[in-house]
Amino acid sequence: MPHHRLPLVVFVALTAANLTAVATDHRLGVLLTKPLLIPALVAYLWRSAAAHGRRPDRLVLAALVCSTGGDIALLVDGTSAFLTGMALFLGAHLCYITAFTRHGATRTLRRPPLVALGIGYVVATAAALAWLWPGLTEAGLALPVAGYAVALATMATTAAAHGPRVALGGALFLGSDLLIATRVADLAHLPGHGVWVMATYCAGQALIVTGWGARLTPTGSPAAR
Repeated sequence: MPHHRLPLVVFVALTAANLTAVATDHRLGVLLTKPLLIPALVAYLWRSAAAHGRRPDRLVLAALVCSTGGDIALLVDGTSAFLTGMALFLGAHLCYITAFTRHGATRTLRRPPLVALGIGYVVATAAALAWLWPGLTEAGLALPVAGYAVALATMATTAAAHGPRVALGGALFLGSDLLIATRVADLAHLPGHGVWVMATYCAGQALIVTGWGARLTPTGSPAAR
């Protein structure tokens, strides 16, 4: 196994431990594993870039740092902690969006069938917000969540311009946050809700990071399609 892939093995092990802790409601296990998940991907991104003779993408690194902060904030109960976590994840999405658009997402998304995918994300996000709106309003979070949802859908859309792996990662990240929104709005109590949230989140982040790295040449330019 290439040396730079070792952090991915650590990430998979941490993910398995975290999902087990969530499934068994083991609070200490969650506290010990969740803050370490995304730093393992940071280590992978850094070492993978070095192995190919380049520097890691600073915007993607910033997105992962913001995500780590968001994960830690959401370990705390309460509305203030939730809003802090959402703000940090908003920063992560904005970093991802900037990275994706700098590498040609806007141009690529004008071509079919990706243009239809962008429209689909807009329609799906509007429909989800309409469904969740009464519950979000009651929780006093309708407007912050709506703004966050726009950034989230934009991230998923721009991710789709960079190959199937990054596209799926963006979609899973969106799905994970939608599951969180259903809980906030007190709707659709999915069995094993917390496990599904973390499974889709971890898979989404891993696919974005590994897919992004795979699509860049040693000089940092988009890989040939």
